[in-house]
Amino acid sequence: MEQCPFENELILVSNRGPISYKRDRNGELITVRGGGGLVTALLGVAASCEITWIASAMTAEDTEISIRVGGGRTTVTHDGHQLGLRFVVSDPEVYNKFYNIIANPLIWFIQHYLWDLSVVPDIRRNEFEAWENGYQVVNREFAGAVCDELDARDNESPVVMLHDYHLYTCPSLVRARHPEVFLHQFIHIPWPQSDSWRVLPRHIRQAIVRGLLANDIVAFHTQRYVRNFLVSCEELLRGEVEIDYARAAVFVDGREVWVRAYPISIDCADFERLAESEPVLEEEKRIEEMRREYLVLRVDRMDLSKNIVRGFKAFDLFLDEHPEFKQRITFLALLQPSREDVKEYNTYREKIMRVVEVINTKHGTANWMPIDVRMQDNFMRSVAAYKQFDVLMVNAIYDGMNLIAKEAGLINRHDGVLILSENTGAHEELGDFCLSVNPFDLESQAQAIYEALTMEKDEKSRLAGKIRETVKHNDIQKWIETQFVDIKAKMTEKADA
Repeated sequence: MEQCPFENELILVSNRGPISYKRDRNGELITVRGGGGLVTALLGVAASCEITWIASAMTAEDTEISIRVGGGRTTVTHDGHQLGLRFVVSDPEVYNKFYNIIANPLIWFIQHYLWDLSVVPDIRRNEFEAWENGYQVVNREFAGAVCDELDARDNESPVVMLHDYHLYTCPSLVRARHPEVFLHQFIHIPWPQSDSWRVLPRHIRQAIVRGLLANDIVAFHTQRYVRNFLVSCEELLRGEVEIDYARAAVFVDGREVWVRAYPISIDCADFERLAESEPVLEEEKRIEEMRREYLVLRVDRMDLSKNIVRGFKAFDLFLDEHPEFKQRITFLALLQPSREDVKEYNTYREKIMRVVEVINTKHGTANWMPIDVRMQDNFMRSVAAYKQFDVLMVNAIYDGMNLIAKEAGLINRHDGVLILSENTGAHEELGDFCLSVNPFDLESQAQAIYEALTMEKDEKSRLAGKIRETVKHNDIQKWIETQFVDIKAKMTEKADA
């Protein structure tokens, strides 16, 4: 990666941080790397930039560390690189309102088109109270932490990079105290069409959009989300802003806000090394033992947006229409439980297992079950399965990107065919090299499974090769560097204004 283009520090801000603390068996404090693709992606920046990372305290030990340093910044080491770490400690009841009522599920469901609007959601006193005394409070706490860091640097000008839907109103609060600060915010989930936001009362949806427009750059994974955001600004803040669609810019309060697309990716070299590591090779032996002639794979969190139930129903249709594949095929689903404290997710988990039971009873025999569901968080097994699949099912209703399509496509050894929902962010890059499906069309998904299994070997090899080539060309370094280039250009424009 090129050297960091900023003279001063980079302040990263996200709900989940790169490091969390816990106690080992001896009661000693130890650090644990934070989970999620965002942490993996951004830790790469630590090699080239001086970084302070602001994040929520997720454990009692995180809170203990924050108290120990007086709520300020501590220094941690990751992969030989030092970075500053500051925890935002929220009251548990406040954080519950922020996360479990507003961020998830309300905003998440809106941005993934998940609400059944004929019956839900009901916006009542509970939601209004959670917005004011949960979401807004935590955003103020984050803004306060950012401003404290900026105040401590006197005349220096760090670049502040905020991340995701948890912090939509934070930028405007920071901008009010530090008008000249450079703010960049990346949204890692889909940005829906403007009418979707009308689920929310006017003052809430406008606060979200105005908060984002306090940034200098608002970033998404795809051009589709960029267009949707520009239209949202025009429709939801009518008369307050001016939109330049050709330049992908919004003019507001005398400022020009750039809206840009940077498709996130993976560290290809690191992931290829992982694929040949001993733990993965051991898991691969187990995958080989459980597979039959053909292996259909899906690897997902048990999130409603992933469309798991429809994927299984499509497989059921496939077996109805092509019984010659019975006994010869296994649909392996590696599913990680998700947001188990949200009612809708527990209901969805039960629905998944009922559908699997029905399909296995219908088609299975004494020595063969068509669907093999493993509910566990076993990343090494997932990587091993990536290498082995003949068909990879990624049929999400909507997805910001979907890195599984990229990870699996990079290391698969069977010239496996990708079935990819047209509503995933990854479709903008990989759509020409997969079997594209509508996530609601079960017939097309069933047909895609058959087409993938019967595709000519040369065509399978060509498509798989194109996916590998595309993923390697658009790797994680390119994702970071293209943002750096635009940030530097925007900083120069601001300085010259």
